[in-house]
Amino acid sequence: MANAVLKVEGMTCGHCVSAVEKAVGSAGASGKVDLASKKVTVQYDETKVTLEAVKAAIEDQGYDVV
Repeated sequence: MANAVLKVEGMTCGHCVSAVEKAVGSAGASGKVDLASKKVTVQYDETKVTLEAVKAAIEDQGYDVV
């Protein structure tokens, strides 16, 4: 399993947290959002999903991965 911490701009509330965590899950990974720091800690299996796919899933929800 690989881990990554992504900075995500545009999150402001609990709904945002839920949307980002759901997006990460839909990409085949698991994620935990820290709204205060605007960071998402992602755990994923490198043999099944790429970090780029996780980033794309978050961006598809309207957030910016920086």
